[in-house]
Parts: sequence; structure tokens; C-alpha cells
Amino acid sequence: METEDRGKRRVEIGVVTSDKMQKTRRVEIPRIVKHARYGKYIRRRTICHVHDEQNESHTGDTVEIMETRPLSKMKCWRLMRIVTRAPQHAVAGEKAETVVVPGVAETV
Repeated sequence: METEDRGKRRVEIGVVTSDKMQKTRRVEIPRIVKHARYGKYIRRRTICHVHDEQNESHTGDTVEIMETRPLSKMKCWRLMRIVTRAPQHAVAGEKAETVVVPGVAETV
């Protein structure tokens, strides 16, 4: 028996904007389009809800996502890989470093 090709699935790169849900991330895919009449370039964005099985991505991470079958009412994308991590998140097990700025008093 020969398996049928499912066709090429869309692959996009975007930025995680919310990681408050379990196994779901909100990813924004920015794009620039030219206005039809005036010719000015306008920033637009597409918002996708992405399935992240391991909860490994966090807010600010740049991720690669792939289109998939509908997983829920809003999710039809799946996390493929994390392209770059956000600088503010430390890896689990590592100690976060505190930066002391001279001349700035700390309040307790």
C-alpha cells in the first residue's frame, strides 16, 4: 500500500507573546504590506495559537511553527523548534544573576 502525500505544510517564524496557558502559546507573525492606494508600507500581524507539548517556549522567544490538523477550537499550529530564546529567561537549574547599578539606591 502506498501512502498519500499530505502536501507541503506551511512553516512560519514568529515571536511568542503569551505563555500563560498550559501546552498552548500565542505567537505573532509580523509582516509588512504595501497600502493599495497610497503605497505606504504598513505593519500587520497574524496571531496563531500554537501547541507546545513540553511547555518549553516562553514569552519573547522566536519560534518556528508548522500548520497541522485542528487540535482544538483555536489551535491549528504546532511548535517545531525554538529559533532563539528570550534573554530574560534563565534555563531551569541555573541561577539568575542580579545586576547592581552604582549610584542607584535599593528600596526594601
